[in-house]
Amino acid sequence: MKKKLRIWMNRRSKMQIIALGFLCLILFGTFLLMMPFSARSGEVTDFGDALFTATSATCVTGLVRVDTWAHWTVFGQIVILLLIQTGGLGFMTVSVLFSIVLKRKIGLRERGLLSESVNALQVGGIVHLMKKILMGTVLVEGAGAALLSLRFCRELGFLRGIYYGIFHSVSAFCNAGFDLMGYQGEYSSLVNYSGDWLVNLTITALIFIGGIGFIVWDDVSRHGIHFKKYRVHSKIVLTTSTVLLFGGAFLFYIFESKNLALGLSGGETFLTCLFDSVTTRTAGFNTTDIAQLSDSSKLLSIILMFIGGSPGSTAGGIKTTTFLVLLLYVRANIKRTRGVNIFRRRIDDDAIKRASGVACTNMLLALTAALIICGNQALDLRDVLLETVSAISTVGMSTGITRELTAISQFAVILLMYSGRVGSLSMALSFTERKKISPYELPEEKILIG
Repeated sequence: MKKKLRIWMNRRSKMQIIALGFLCLILFGTFLLMMPFSARSGEVTDFGDALFTATSATCVTGLVRVDTWAHWTVFGQIVILLLIQTGGLGFMTVSVLFSIVLKRKIGLRERGLLSESVNALQVGGIVHLMKKILMGTVLVEGAGAALLSLRFCRELGFLRGIYYGIFHSVSAFCNAGFDLMGYQGEYSSLVNYSGDWLVNLTITALIFIGGIGFIVWDDVSRHGIHFKKYRVHSKIVLTTSTVLLFGGAFLFYIFESKNLALGLSGGETFLTCLFDSVTTRTAGFNTTDIAQLSDSSKLLSIILMFIGGSPGSTAGGIKTTTFLVLLLYVRANIKRTRGVNIFRRRIDDDAIKRASGVACTNMLLALTAALIICGNQALDLRDVLLETVSAISTVGMSTGITRELTAISQFAVILLMYSGRVGSLSMALSFTERKKISPYELPEEKILIG
């Protein structure tokens, strides 16, 4: 039996194995969440709600059908936390941890899977990178948990405060957006901490660090603050992420100055706008009522969610590198220059093709799901678009319609979250990866574009 399983696995492509691994993790999580002792009511949780929650946690999204604190017991919450951590780092990364602990040799195929799992630029040195990722994760999440515990221990007591600090630190670092603030009001997220500097800045830092990607971590650990020594990838990620963070915060301030920010102090306005900017980049927490945002802010949220974080990170979206490469490609076409150049380097053509494929695939999936939901339910189009982009980009922001979705709409959102975490284009390519390439090309003919 083991031999047959090994042969079957060897015939699967790397992407197929990763997609299958996430699917198995989701189903296992669903099984545990359906157990009576996972719910506060002591009853079996509906399969649809359990599957939705397990998918959202594993795919580090944050969309929920039931309030995490009000519905789940501590056991259920810990299951969700473990799904977030495993889904955020990638199950292959977690498997390396066990291999290191058991001192088991990691084969070449496993190294290839690891490289694919974290979007590493090369297979060489992947195990060393994995050790850095695991160590960095422990340090960053530990620091975040300690800082958050300072606030929560004062409010909730020592043990519960530490538990809340750990849960929200892991959730923020993995860009998951799950929270345990339901005791202050169901689905309230971090609204009651909108003016709290410690909570806001800690969560913001965790989201940002988790969303820049493991390759950037490696560059920073090797070269410190010497920006010129970084890879072009790291330079693009850090530059684009910083511009989007502060540019988004400024636009939120412009759009909400006469709406949600009206009457807030200068410090609370700054924190709110900064938090809105960083959380839309795939985190899912919120310190403001998303449903009350102005239409311009909702559109800005959709744009930032669609872009998302960076490759090889816990974040989703089309990624910052994809966004910038497409902008540079448009500029190159307008200026009629050869190739796409940045930081005195030329971007290879395959990266441009892949960027186009990722952006188009994500957009088509989000719009198709929006059509399905709108055709199935009478919901506001703006809220539906925000929901579907939030799902495909594994963000977790919602105006509250998640709890109103029918079974068909739920399934559409589940597929979006799954595709968003595995990678929409990678998911599509996994079905054609082993197909033979035709040895000939068809005659070329020009068509009109634009």
